[in-house]
Amino acid sequence: MSHAAFLSATPDGIGAASHPFIKMHGLQNCFAVLDFRKRASTPQPEDIVRLCDPRVGIGADQLIVIQHPSDKGRAAGAAAFMRIYNIDGREVSACGNATRCVAYLLMEEAGVRWVRIETSAGILRCRLAGAMQVSVELGPVSLDWRKIPLAREADTLDLPVESGPLKHGVGINIGNPHAVFFVRGLDRAEFARHAAVVQNDHLFPQGANVEAVEVLDDRTIRLSIWERPGLLTEACGTGACAAAFAARRRGLIHSDDVQVQMPGGTLTVRLDGDTTTMTGPVAFCCHGFVDLNADPPANAPNGQRIPNH
Repeated sequence: MSHAAFLSATPDGIGAASHPFIKMHGLQNCFAVLDFRKRASTPQPEDIVRLCDPRVGIGADQLIVIQHPSDKGRAAGAAAFMRIYNIDGREVSACGNATRCVAYLLMEEAGVRWVRIETSAGILRCRLAGAMQVSVELGPVSLDWRKIPLAREADTLDLPVESGPLKHGVGINIGNPHAVFFVRGLDRAEFARHAAVVQNDHLFPQGANVEAVEVLDDRTIRLSIWERPGLLTEACGTGACAAAFAARRRGLIHSDDVQVQMPGGTLTVRLDGDTTTMTGPVAFCCHGFVDLNADPPANAPNGQRIPNH
């Protein structure tokens, strides 16, 4: 049975409320994937929090739900709609690493080498780029303060927010908001402390994903990522694209193809005007069945988690 076929499997003798899941990761950025194309509902926030919690659930940085595309998405050629939920149960519009994982599942299911996926941020074009390698086009990238969004008009190439060494950042929207800062040799623990301050600054009414970037040469950057709602992650696809785009706009790099090194591994980002194409690996962790109607534990987390690695 293929991975995609397992997602639509019917549990035998487990219970009507049980639902199949597959856990995948892109450079150790982990996702629990559910196929809801045969269900009319969506997971409840308490289910999302519980399933993402490694102590009582699957353990994931985000919960991903596959649904049928909308009429508009179907007309644009989308094979499915992908919903993305953070560990606090809130829905967000974009995740590059999750898109690669879901794209691989959908291409495996259909026996094709490319696919379009509908998201809240728009239609994303994806293709198989090698063995367990997927490319995703992300964009258009915007520096418009209203689209990021910011709470007030500001120079998005020199954001009026700072904390410790995080200064003179670049504000970007690539389906979700990012604040990119250029640093030298910043410790991850120190970065996490200051990134949390930036994320919650009043300048960002929807919060922001925060990146610390060290430029290594004209085609290589090193990246640390703090993602909404408040966790240090091993990799971020949209963050990698935002960082490469910001570095080029600042004149710190000039190559069209950028190697983005993150704790979980390296992504290749190609820059083409206001569009970026991210290429990187996907991997399977495990699969099984989960109960979507279980009561959440009394000590369910409030949405902030920092991995120990």
